[in-house]
Order: sequence, then C-alpha cells, then structure tokens
Amino acid sequence: MTSSFDKRSRSLWMDVEVAPNARPFEGARSCDTIVIGAGIAGISTAYELAIQGQKVIVVDRGSIAGGITARTTAHLAPLCDDLTSEMIRLRGEEISRAFYESQAAAVDRIEEIQKTENITCDFRRLDGFLFQAPNTDSAIIDDEMDAVRKVGAPVHRLVGVEALAHCEQQHVLRYPRQATFHPLKYLQGLVSAIEARGGLLYAGTIVHAVEESGGDTVVVTADRGNITAAAAVVATNSPINNTVALHTKMAPYRTYAMAMRIKRGALPDALYWDTLDPYHYVRLQPGDGQTDYVIVGGADHKSGEADDADARFQALEAWARNLMPALGEVSHRWSGQVLDTIDYAAFIGRNPGQQRIYVHTGDSGQGMTHGVVGSLINSSLILGREAKWVDVYEPSRKTPSAIGNFLRENTTVVKNFAEYLAPGELSSLDDLKPGHGAIVRQGLSKIAAYRDDHGQLYKRSAACTHVGCHLHWNSFERCWDCPCHGSHFAADGTPLNAPAVSGLAQVD
Repeated sequence: MTSSFDKRSRSLWMDVEVAPNARPFEGARSCDTIVIGAGIAGISTAYELAIQGQKVIVVDRGSIAGGITARTTAHLAPLCDDLTSEMIRLRGEEISRAFYESQAAAVDRIEEIQKTENITCDFRRLDGFLFQAPNTDSAIIDDEMDAVRKVGAPVHRLVGVEALAHCEQQHVLRYPRQATFHPLKYLQGLVSAIEARGGLLYAGTIVHAVEESGGDTVVVTADRGNITAAAAVVATNSPINNTVALHTKMAPYRTYAMAMRIKRGALPDALYWDTLDPYHYVRLQPGDGQTDYVIVGGADHKSGEADDADARFQALEAWARNLMPALGEVSHRWSGQVLDTIDYAAFIGRNPGQQRIYVHTGDSGQGMTHGVVGSLINSSLILGREAKWVDVYEPSRKTPSAIGNFLRENTTVVKNFAEYLAPGELSSLDDLKPGHGAIVRQGLSKIAAYRDDHGQLYKRSAACTHVGCHLHWNSFERCWDCPCHGSHFAADGTPLNAPAVSGLAQVD
C-alpha cells in the first residue's frame, strides 16, 4: 500500500510537548540534586527526589523529553529483552530473578504514579506474546519457558496466536500483566508534579563538566552558568562524565519503528514479539474515533554501520502486513538508538570512583522500565536509604561470562579507526547533492560534508569529539552517527546525543 505521509523521522509521541515553557539555564544556582538528561530516567529520578522534599534541577541539551525517550515504542515488559535464558547463562538465576523483580517493580511504579498524580497517559495492563518465527526451531520457546519459570515470572505456553495471520501453529509463550502507555503524556504529568514541588527544568542547556568539589559538593559547568549541588545524576543516554569507564561495556544499535492505522478492534490489545534476531515487536496505541495505531519495530543494526533506512522500513512493513492484513496506511516512521550492555542490564548507581555523582546508562532495549528502576535506585542512594537491586546494576561490575560479547562489541572501535586510511565516499565536494552528506578526503584529513536543500555546504571534521572515532552519515535522520559509542551530531556539527559534548570542528 502506498501512502503520502511525512517521511521525515517523527515518532507517534512527538506531538506532545512535555515542558514547552522550559528555557536555557543562565547564571548560578544551587540545589540538593541536579539531574542531567531529561528522558524518562532523569525525569523519574527528579520526581522521586522531589516528592521527598528535595530541591531538584533538571537540565537537558535539547527539549525536555525530546531525545531518545521520544523515540521509544514504550513496551513495559519486565523480562530480559534479550531472553531470560541468555541472562541466566551470563549472570545466573539469582541475579536474573532480581532483574525481573526490579523491572516488574518499575511497571508497578508507573501504574502507581499515574494513578496518584492523575496522569492521563493511556496506561493499561495487557498480555505479552513471544511467538516462534516461521521456519525457526521451537526449542527456543521451550528454553525460554524454563528460564522464565526459574526467575518466578508467570508464563503460559500456547500453540497459535489467533490475532496474527499464518501463526496458527506457531509455539507461543503468553506473559500476563505486561503493560504499555503514552510515554510523553506520562512524562508531561511527572514534570507538572515536579514543578508543583518547586523543581526547575531547563532545556537547551549544554553541560560541559560534572565534577566533585571538596567532600560534599558537585559543580556542574554549563554553557551559560554553573549549578552547585550535593549530588548529581548523569542520565544522558550515554554518559558525558567519563571517557571509557562504561562505554567499552556497551554498544550502540539503531532500531526502526513505524506506525500504521488500523480499525479499532481489528487487533487485540497486547504486546507481541517474535524469536528472530533481530526480532520484531508490535503494540497498539489508541487513536481518535474508530482508528488505532499499530506500532511495529525492529530491523536493528549497529549504529553507523548501515544507511539503508528505506529498505528496512519496507521490510518491516512487509512483515507486518503479512501477519496483520487489516493494517491501513503508514502514519509515522522513526528510528532510535539502543545502548546494549554486554550482560543486558543497565549501569545504575555511583559513577565508578566517585561518591556524589550517579549514573544511568545502558538501557539495552528496555528504556522505559530501566529508566524507572534507575530512579528508584539512584534516589534511594542519594537519600541515604537502602536501595534494592544494586548488585544487578552496579556500574563497576564485571561479568566474566560476557567476555565474548565484550570482545565482539569492541572490535568496532578497532575497525572504525582503520577507516581513516580508506578513501572518501566521494572524490570531490562538487559531487555532493543537496540534502546529502558524505565523507570526503581532503589531503590527510577526512571531512564530514553536508549540502543542505538550498545548496549551502557544511564542512566539519569527521572525527567524533568523544574519542575521535570516524563518523558515518545517517541519511534518514540527517545526522552524523558515531559507531563506537553512540554520539550523534547534526548536519552542521552540533552535538545531539552523548557521550560527545563538543561540536565537530569546522574545516576551512
């Protein structure tokens, strides 16, 4: 089916402005805790501290909740995104059980908050279905059922998913009490609750440094002033406050999502995943009148290692229409970035080597639940209370059984630096068409060149300002991606996503 939607990257959620009145920070202020990063992890942490009477400040380089959180598909699924059987293999039954309990507690906390704060965000409990992909071995279903039972999660084995075509004989696991919601409506409600308790939120604020000063103070240096606090939480998708301490233990992946209209009632409201690698995932979102939206995601690849979004969307759409023939036209397409840790759990807690700076990163495809788990752990640590599940998410942890994942992911860095010896993608800047970007060699240097739709040429260094990795052009998002650690830069070199803080150097 052809459609005439806006083909720019825009998620189904982005029409909601979470904090439209937030302005850039200027001057000097002090507070109890400053939170850097205004996605679900940062805002949820600020909320947990604010309701305990803390004076909190939240800053973000972009708009509030306008980063990776706005690019989620918002599944609230408490089991390991990369299969519970795999987590048990890497970390054992005890840690895997605690992981499940923490993720389930996050879903419970979202449910509790949206009731307490009267947030209308389409929250609902529903079933989740993991189904055997066609022409694959059903043994994965057997293994996963055994693993899920070991961690204490409810699970039922079925044959067939009646809601999906061609899946009548597929082996299936049904997980009760999963959930979903509208993420930005939820965060809009959290922001109102934070502000009602005296919290402050600043957008368009670039943080250059987060440093402990003396024994009881943290100083955050921003582009237009400084903020002093007793504690700081860095929740910037990928950390900006250390160079490699955590980055070598996780890798960035780009994932794709699209929304298609469907007549209300044509698809049962549930979460659906298949067993492919990378897998497909599906959910419903209520629309207006008699129309809902089916959100389909998948087609993942390592960030910067492919630039074929149109082909991936076509494959996603074909897969979805094969299983759900009632789908209507495409309404939205977008992509996001997932930071996969080598053992599938985030890094949450005190930043290695520091006492008053806390970190949240490595959501491994479960950003919504990980973000809330992080808010519960970090707020408890900051308030001096006992924090559950710290062993699961300890940032300085080592996972010897995940050494294979560590070595595989870090070969990207080695291969990436070798690209500086390769020729450019174009022999001349004159070959660069409007609306396109490419790497061009100029003498001994590589240039990240972009020509906008009006013909203006931007020439920037092709070296990421984090540790110097070679950038790749992303034609769908119209940005420069770093394959090593997940930094993104706008076409003009402005940093968009951590860990990079500085913009790309201009080239004459």
